[in-house]
Amino acid sequence: MAGISNIHKIPELRRRLLFTLFMLTVYRLCAHVTVPGVDAGHLATYLSEQAGTVFGLLNTFTGGAFFRMSIIGLGIMPYITASIILQLLGVVIPYLEQLQKEGDLGRKKINQYTRYLTVGLSAAQAIGVSVWLTRMRVGNAPVVPEPGTLFIVTTMFTLAAGTIFLMWQGELITERGIGNGISLIIFFGIVDNIPNNLASTLTLWRTGQLSFFSILGLIILMVLVIAGIIFMERASRRISVQYPSRTVGRKMFKGVKTHLPLRINTSGVIPPIFASSLLSFPLTFSQFFPVESPFFDWLKSALSPLSWQYATMYGIMIVFFTFFYTAVVFNPIDVAENLRRHGGYIPGVRPGQTTADYIDRVLTRLTSVGAIYLVVICILPSLFINAAGVTFYFGGTSLLIVVGVAMDTAQQIEAHLLARSYEGFLGPKGAKMKGRRR
Repeated sequence: MAGISNIHKIPELRRRLLFTLFMLTVYRLCAHVTVPGVDAGHLATYLSEQAGTVFGLLNTFTGGAFFRMSIIGLGIMPYITASIILQLLGVVIPYLEQLQKEGDLGRKKINQYTRYLTVGLSAAQAIGVSVWLTRMRVGNAPVVPEPGTLFIVTTMFTLAAGTIFLMWQGELITERGIGNGISLIIFFGIVDNIPNNLASTLTLWRTGQLSFFSILGLIILMVLVIAGIIFMERASRRISVQYPSRTVGRKMFKGVKTHLPLRINTSGVIPPIFASSLLSFPLTFSQFFPVESPFFDWLKSALSPLSWQYATMYGIMIVFFTFFYTAVVFNPIDVAENLRRHGGYIPGVRPGQTTADYIDRVLTRLTSVGAIYLVVICILPSLFINAAGVTFYFGGTSLLIVVGVAMDTAQQIEAHLLARSYEGFLGPKGAKMKGRRR
């Protein structure tokens, strides 16, 4: 608690925290502003039955904004989808691959392309949502009392502008606030659903639809999952690195023995977010533009977040994105070259390509463990929740994002405190928060 009390003593950190809280408050207020022309009551009646579908997953990530059909109903998912596409294209398009290697200048250019693609994707999804709303009826009452071209155009611009506003907010929080803005937006969207989820669970218990032991099992499961996430996100393999003695001018510098940390989960929360985003994308469009076909009927049931087909595809995509994103953010050849350039070496391993191969082998094994960990965390709790008969979607993916983002944000606050010789955010010396590599 002493570390928390030191926050107000640093004007810059205090301003950053207040700015972050202000921007997130604006974000949550926008989630309660409904799109013009929509009957909110009829919409809530229709979507209340969609909690176990892909719409329930989308509603979880948007903090209930989608079920309210607010002006930010699409959330930040179009931006994440655009980031996925640019990352994938960077592997096959030499120009984008070159930009990724150009440092800050290249990243700024890629970010600009991501923004442009986000505008296109959000506009396309907004058109689908607006057309879908005009076809939605509750009994004989339409959700949109006055459908037409004007409503479709207005809704398209409103929802697309909402996503662009969130993208701008996220970048502004990252620049002027604390933590990663996009991650914090998703974090607060998920956390906002917790009170409603708890209330619905208590209702099921009071009505006898859920036993006391089922609730106890859910609590124990969440505690174990959170403990497992904290342990695995802080776990790493340390590779010994030796720097020989050297002479600079008249000064003699002794050899230094240090280590190269390789985290088990180098990719962080990116693989589950990427996988869930891609899996929700096709089914969302099939819901917006229904087609009478046995295949589409099967697709709707197979891609429900609580079905075994969805769990299987979700697990495969998590494994793929774990290896893919790790390969993008960590290049063993570059690490080996940097060690050789500065005179460092791994004891017992020859410098150069042999060092790169050694690091690559170790990283592959760690990534395999990390991929299995992500699959277990993201899938098993959801299947258990489904078996227990709970109607809301709050599984391992949500817990992974919440715990991971909380750890990253706490680590940034810790860094600000320690940089100014204050006691750490978590208390006495020695109890330092280890961040995650995203």
